[in-house]
Amino acid sequence: MIELLSIDLSNYCSKQCLFCYNHSTREGNTLWKPQEVIDFASDCIVHGVKAVSLGGGEPFEYEGVFDVIDALYPKCYLSVTSNGLHLENKKIWEMLTDHKPDKIHITIHKPDNETEVNRVERQVQRIASIGIKPGLNLLVGADKVAQAKNVYERMSKVLNSEQIILVPQRYTNTPTSKQLASVSGGKPFQSPSCLLKCQRPKNFCSVSWDKKVNSCSFAPNKEKLKSLDYKGLIEALEQVKWKSCQ
Repeated sequence: MIELLSIDLSNYCSKQCLFCYNHSTREGNTLWKPQEVIDFASDCIVHGVKAVSLGGGEPFEYEGVFDVIDALYPKCYLSVTSNGLHLENKKIWEMLTDHKPDKIHITIHKPDNETEVNRVERQVQRIASIGIKPGLNLLVGADKVAQAKNVYERMSKVLNSEQIILVPQRYTNTPTSKQLASVSGGKPFQSPSCLLKCQRPKNFCSVSWDKKVNSCSFAPNKEKLKSLDYKGLIEALEQVKWKSCQ
């Protein structure tokens, strides 16, 4: 049974990081209409999905994101993963204060960039001030372990360890498990479940911007949704030929 569902609303993101698993670009696209997201996720929730995460691309660059938030928030635990840049936009921030998800994860892609770190630190505190639980995704590259450790120590003063997820950079520049563990200074930390061993999750599913599915956001061999409902999701998952992203 799928209990955790991640939906990438688009592959459009003006930040355009080269290491993005979604290959998002400034010229990106989406095949999801807001009502399709709402209907699809709602049917999945009826069939046992307990938490939905909206990603991308950049969700706050997706037209209709607040319609999706309003529709799904009463039905499940709803989180949004963002680079945070558009939360600096006054109009978007004002919309957020009236259309709140349960949680917003902001990602630090460059722990060696003081401007980015300062912005995210300010934003997680600001998010908490309006009643939304903040979280941090801290991307760790093999060449930025020391910088990530400094950021982790700094952010631990405003967030607890359960709110900070250490995300190893994939495809290239991937840190070892020991390198990732060193970022937290030897203390317990949160990270993707595949840190020690790549294995197919049993209760998680990732749905891409082009309506394809797999049991992991990073894994190749995604299968197209057979229909935009829970049945179509399960049928597509059954056709997936599992393969590691590494």
